[in-house]
Amino acid sequence: MSIDQSLPRKASGSKEGLILVLGSSLTIMGSVMVAPMIPKIGAEFGPTTPDAATLVPLAIAGPALAIAICAPLAGWLADRAGRKKLLVIATFLYALFGFVPAILGDLNSIVISRLLFGCAEAAIMTCCTTLIADYWLGEERMKFVNFQVIAIGLIGSLFFVIGGVLGEESWRTPFYLYLLPLLLIPFMLKVLWEPSKESRTDEAEAFSGVPASAEKIAMFPLIISYLMILGGMVLNFVIPIQTPTLLVQMGVTSTTEIGMSAGLSLLATLIGSILWPVLRRLFGLNLCNAILFALVGTGLWLLSNATTYQQVLFAVTIQGIGAGLMVPNIMAATMNILPAKVRGRGLGIFTSSLYLGQFVSPIIVSIILSTGSDLRGTIYSLAIAGFVVAALWVISSIFLSNKGSSPESESSLP
Repeated sequence: MSIDQSLPRKASGSKEGLILVLGSSLTIMGSVMVAPMIPKIGAEFGPTTPDAATLVPLAIAGPALAIAICAPLAGWLADRAGRKKLLVIATFLYALFGFVPAILGDLNSIVISRLLFGCAEAAIMTCCTTLIADYWLGEERMKFVNFQVIAIGLIGSLFFVIGGVLGEESWRTPFYLYLLPLLLIPFMLKVLWEPSKESRTDEAEAFSGVPASAEKIAMFPLIISYLMILGGMVLNFVIPIQTPTLLVQMGVTSTTEIGMSAGLSLLATLIGSILWPVLRRLFGLNLCNAILFALVGTGLWLLSNATTYQQVLFAVTIQGIGAGLMVPNIMAATMNILPAKVRGRGLGIFTSSLYLGQFVSPIIVSIILSTGSDLRGTIYSLAIAGFVVAALWVISSIFLSNKGSSPESESSLP
């Protein structure tokens, strides 16, 4: 089977692309829609449940841990058993385990259901991202990576606000929205198709000019990509997890206003995602890393110094623009590095690193707080870390420029 027969070449208006982008967006709903509910869940279970102070944040951030653990396995299954089949099963389990907390009365059971929910998220994100890499090549692939991130930001910001509004009366109500993905399953079955191993091999050889059997994995840049997304998510997840606490300290207790602040950050990712193709062509992937970490660091620095709700909104907007650049920039480098034969596993580890960063973010914040720093000082320290990483990428880009590397040829550090 030829490449033209087995792979769609035009991203615009593609039904496959729309389904994959909507599927990818399910993963952002896993955390943002219920994050504004942390105070109310704590208020209900805190007086009656031992260790509620630990279990309540785990109910929110626990899916990220499950994704970090399960994503490599999901990638292996995607390579061995097929992407489409695994995606359909995972979407059904996502709806089931996502909805269950709405009817559970025990905090421990809620935490378990959220962890199982995270396992389903791992498979969805890995399969959707891998199919995007399977279906499109080159610039078409970059367009869909960007489309994926834009949709995640738009849908995430929308459902963060919806979750906050629905949660005004009861923290359980937003969980009913997790049943919506059941509507996607018939379209997944009808529209998506499974690339054969032969077509993936042909695609890789045609695109790279290198026989698939001779392809080697560039391990050093691949590890750099994994570390970049892990560290980037540690910084990014400060916004949805720590901003509600900071706002409460400032006297803002409305779940609607708390949800709007984090929703604005996600909406701001759209600006970064829209700017990314232009910045990538102008500066290359490496210098884009410097720009995005500088923006994230600036947003966190502004947040650490914010004294009004309006200043918080401005800070999360700046941070959100950097976050909008982060995922497509690092994901693009990772896709470029991975051979087709191990793409599912490689992107599974990428997904694992992304969500491991989300999970350990509050842990790292707690560790810094334990040294005697307050929340503002902790956020300030993380902002400085963002500036340091940005400076390192500037130095790297200068070094590569002196060696004669062009921006468009970069995939990561050589």
